[in-house]
Amino acid sequence: MDTPRANEHTGGGIEREVKLGAWPGFELPDLAAVAPGLVVTPEPDLALDAVYFDTPDLSMIRHGVTLRRREGEGPTRWTLKLPGAKRHDGVLLRRELDIDDDAGEAPTRLTELVTAYVRSTDLVPVAHLRQSRRRLGLSDAEGHPLGEIDDDEVSVLEGEHVAARFREVELELDTSASEDLLTLLTTALVEAGAGAADPTPKVVRALGPRALAAPEPGRVEVGADASTAEVVQAGIANAVVLILEHDHVVRLDDDVEGVHRARVGTRRLRSNLRTFSRLLDADRLGDLRHELRWFAAELGQVRDADVLLERLWHDAERLPEVTDRGDSALVLQRLQAERNRLLASLLDAMCTSRYVELLDRLVDLALHPPLTKAAGRKAIHVFPPLVRKRWNRLRRGVAALSDDPTESDLHAIRILAKRVRYAADIAAPVVGPEAHDLAKALAHLQDVLGDLHDTAVAEAWLRRVALAVPRPQAVAAGELIARQEADAVRLRGLWPDAWAAVDQDRLTGWLD
Repeated sequence: MDTPRANEHTGGGIEREVKLGAWPGFELPDLAAVAPGLVVTPEPDLALDAVYFDTPDLSMIRHGVTLRRREGEGPTRWTLKLPGAKRHDGVLLRRELDIDDDAGEAPTRLTELVTAYVRSTDLVPVAHLRQSRRRLGLSDAEGHPLGEIDDDEVSVLEGEHVAARFREVELELDTSASEDLLTLLTTALVEAGAGAADPTPKVVRALGPRALAAPEPGRVEVGADASTAEVVQAGIANAVVLILEHDHVVRLDDDVEGVHRARVGTRRLRSNLRTFSRLLDADRLGDLRHELRWFAAELGQVRDADVLLERLWHDAERLPEVTDRGDSALVLQRLQAERNRLLASLLDAMCTSRYVELLDRLVDLALHPPLTKAAGRKAIHVFPPLVRKRWNRLRRGVAALSDDPTESDLHAIRILAKRVRYAADIAAPVVGPEAHDLAKALAHLQDVLGDLHDTAVAEAWLRRVALAVPRPQAVAAGELIARQEADAVRLRGLWPDAWAAVDQDRLTGWLD
């Protein structure tokens, strides 16, 4: 890890901006009357010099990620912009992180966040932009900042030669500013002669078509007439993309969905590789499934702790006495500490060459799956039998249950149901609504059995902790245990109906 410099500044948040093209004679309009109380203040002009870094094939930019080093606005600043929520109104939402650092190489804190896109490739300069920036500060009547409007004359350099020029007006608002203000300002700029909102970043405009190429790997959609090879590639690529896209979310650890979605990606991929076993060359896959299982286990420990924390905090808030809630909070602080240690272990694993090599292999698998001859047939003839094989295992598992199955027996059924669900999801584009409906019913069964399993895990953890804490905390743990036991009884009563909703001819007839 980098040793922080004395002048290092780390910041960031969700950037909300609108970019509009502007012709050479465009004049910024008077915007003060756009909204009541809006104050528009000219700020000093800036001369900015920015170098953008990426892999030689622009892997980051093609995935919506940019990394730059910029001078001309105080200390030399490295800025990483990560994809945010997607909007279709020309507004660009991106997660932005800044570090003030005058080093020639990007700070490790930022390069770690782009591991999924860089992997074992080198980061190199890919674009050099100089900007002459006129600025207007935006604030409300009380002087609270709302954002900024930047009028940029951009020069694209090749060496010291200017290869291209363009002009762009950028409206960036703080989170405190309303959507209405964003709309009013954008409308005023367009009515004054600016172009329509275009979310294309400056560096993408500078680099041209190469930067607009589809990301690799990217999500793959298939239709009803798809070949088996196309369905296999979609099943692999979409799971791999899920892992790649959530790498930085896991590392930032400000959204539990990062670990969750990355784990879903590994689970789907492992399940799909089992489903595709006779369609893929096992020798060329080598130990990939073993390595994927290693990473899935690292994710799984953190995700299980997150689920347990969410469940027990919810139960703790329903305890009747304030004192009980306080003691239960002390109990759950232990679980939070365990979760933090598990996350540290996961992040250490994600900084190893083993993990980087796994990512390289997953990307290669997504782009070039080692297909066998069996993959040359139409998918509609191949996938129903593959799903049926898994379905039959599930039905046999349910039929073998006793009248009072153990929690571990039902957990095994949940795993089998999940595998059928993932296989049905894969088949749905070529089979049709029946496969989708089966997957949906299986998801509900999986949720019921998953909640039941969570009660058992929670109870086991609470019983273990109750032996090691002071008596008041042990009493609170006991009350939480009682809630787990009550939930388990309720969920045991639900799962037979959830299974009955799955085991219907209208959902499974296509498997015959």
